[in-house]
Amino acid sequence: MPQPPFWRRDGGRLAPTLLAPFTPLTAWLTARRVARQGWAAPVPVVCCGNATVGGSGKTTLVLDLLPRLAARGFAPHALLRGYGGSAKGVRRVSPGDDAAETGDEALLLAAAAPTWTAADRAAGARAAIAAGARSVVMDDGLQNPTLRKNLALMVIDGGFGFGNGRLLPAGPLRESVAACAARCDAAVLIGADATGALAALPPDLPVLHAALEPGPATRALAGRRVLAFAGIGRPGKFFATLREAGVQVAGALSFPDHHRYGRSTLAYVLAHAGQLDALPVTTAKDAVRLPPDLRGKFAVADVALRWEREEDIASLLDALAAAAAA
Repeated sequence: MPQPPFWRRDGGRLAPTLLAPFTPLTAWLTARRVARQGWAAPVPVVCCGNATVGGSGKTTLVLDLLPRLAARGFAPHALLRGYGGSAKGVRRVSPGDDAAETGDEALLLAAAAPTWTAADRAAGARAAIAAGARSVVMDDGLQNPTLRKNLALMVIDGGFGFGNGRLLPAGPLRESVAACAARCDAAVLIGADATGALAALPPDLPVLHAALEPGPATRALAGRRVLAFAGIGRPGKFFATLREAGVQVAGALSFPDHHRYGRSTLAYVLAHAGQLDALPVTTAKDAVRLPPDLRGKFAVADVALRWEREEDIASLLDALAAAAAA
């Protein structure tokens, strides 16, 4: 389901005001859930989560951290719920799996490191450790109490921030920013702080700054005329990244996050691209949701995370490694 427009910072006041009486229940339920004590794994657990529902760049951050942990000798495995997938229990994900079963983020992560999906993160972590994981990196799960975190990172999309600052259902927050920040070791702001989100954080919470930049496949499209389409949290970010790379975006189509593309929809996309004399291009996250026999008809653009200060993330991971060795 796409995020309601009123969840945005400038999305209007009537709907949030009408829904405000329900937000104390959200706060109580989340506080009750996170108060439970989770399993302490014998290996470092890193969690990349957020205070809001929807995309904020968590998967991109996990993809950045996996090789950094591997370089420190921590053989990382990725762990996530597998949102949008039908698989139950604990499942090890293979890159060739069906996104309808595993969810799209799981397939992206599985191409980079051993990856597991599990609603019960502790059960997933146990399976990963039994399979040789020397560290576990969670994509989402700050509000999941089943597994203790050794390094908790609050990921913030600079363009969206905390939306209108209200709790579900009046806004996008799963819990108050203060409550979430109290359980985090640092925040990671991806992109410029366009909404003043940093002002809502406690002053003693370290903030690491990063930005999305075009990856090699995206840069290779420079000068090409394309029809861009995406079903992610904020498709506009994808379109802006293409333009930043010098790609000529002749048209742009937005779909809901985790959208499952039917053949009729893709036929329309291809026909529309033909009318525009443009190459149809989408994100890596969307590409894994396309029927395998049609993927070759679409170009795939990629992004990478660029840290403002590499030493900041290196320092956090070095401290994690030192604590694990103590």
